[in-house]
Amino acid sequence: MRLIDTHTHLDFPDFDADRDEVLARSRALGVQRMVVLGVYQANWQRLWQLVERDESLYAAFGLHPVYLDDHHPQHLDELRDWLGKLAGHRKLCAVGEFGLDYYLEHLDRQRQQALFEAQLELADEFELPALLHVRRAHAATIATLKRFRLARGGIIHAFAGSNEEAREYIKLGFRLGLGGAATWPQANRLRKVVAGLPLEAIVLETDSPDMAPAMYPNQRNSPEYLTDICSELAALRGITAEELAAASSRNADELFGWG
Repeated sequence: MRLIDTHTHLDFPDFDADRDEVLARSRALGVQRMVVLGVYQANWQRLWQLVERDESLYAAFGLHPVYLDDHHPQHLDELRDWLGKLAGHRKLCAVGEFGLDYYLEHLDRQRQQALFEAQLELADEFELPALLHVRRAHAATIATLKRFRLARGGIIHAFAGSNEEAREYIKLGFRLGLGGAATWPQANRLRKVVAGLPLEAIVLETDSPDMAPAMYPNQRNSPEYLTDICSELAALRGITAEELAAASSRNADELFGWG
């Protein structure tokens, strides 16, 4: 079974003690490629050094809304410089993680929106997919994406919206990232939505070290759990794990331009 983890934070200190072992176990379980997403300017260099060292890792760079107070205007210029410097590099696969977070009420929405739009412009300029964080902000995100119409679309990370919102994102060229959240039995609404999503719209992810699946409660999440996530979501949809793995990997390959 071949799997792609489209959303990890393997550069985080949570993995410093055993990162190489985690990567080896993940590959042994069929997780052939893993995308590592930048969240603020200070971790981009560390992230790139990690990705360069390991054949199975790919990089995305972005300014995450949750770290809004850590971002400064010059960081957008630096992001543009990073994307320009690495343009065409096979290890650079997207702009992200960025987006809108309306769950945390202390985050200024106007500043978030400005930062969101600036990074959409960079994704458009460098012809890269956008890997988006969207929390309780689907309406604003969809409205913004309708204005920008990114040629390469992207992924709505940890998708937890409605069937209607899913259809809007798909029409805009976005895939829907599914991970541990839908493995929890109490996530009834999300599980119903996931069961009916078009197979060609799904990509799998872990969000390691966060959002552990139900089979590993209160643990550090890891790409090595993607096989279990895949099996659970496949059962939810009434298909085999191999079918879901093949479809999600094919979708990720198409999005990122991987042969």
